[in-house]
Amino acid sequence: MELILKQDVQNLGFKDDIVNVKNGYGRNFLIPTGAAQLATSSAKKVLAENLKQKAHKEKKVVEEATKTAEALKQLEIKIKAKSGAANKLFGSVTNIDVAEALEKAGQSVEKKYITIQGGSIKRVGAYNAKVRLHREVIIDFPFEVIAEK
Repeated sequence: MELILKQDVQNLGFKDDIVNVKNGYGRNFLIPTGAAQLATSSAKKVLAENLKQKAHKEKKVVEEATKTAEALKQLEIKIKAKSGAANKLFGSVTNIDVAEALEKAGQSVEKKYITIQGGSIKRVGAYNAKVRLHREVIIDFPFEVIAEK
């Protein structure tokens, strides 16, 4: 089933993408929740016209995202967490903690756009997170988890 996404769907695509999904997924989930519409020929023509109009506005958004990415690359984030024996953390560090640390450093990034491989961190050390600022601007953001004294 060919659909046009009306909003970003995780692990499927971004808004205004044309995707192929299984019939049940499209008919029972994506269309009823308003996340997608059928990709008929008329809907594709409307989408093409909308994309032409958005192209100019999109350049400015990509430029802003690139500037933010450059600012993030300059940051050095250290997240303090309580730890026990063998540098094992009490609890874990997640994308929420990374988003809060970025907020304290003056850069606002929503937690849903930050991805840590494995989902959470359970040990002290240096790690990387993927930060998606725009569909075309995704950066690797290094940070460090240190033991709280």
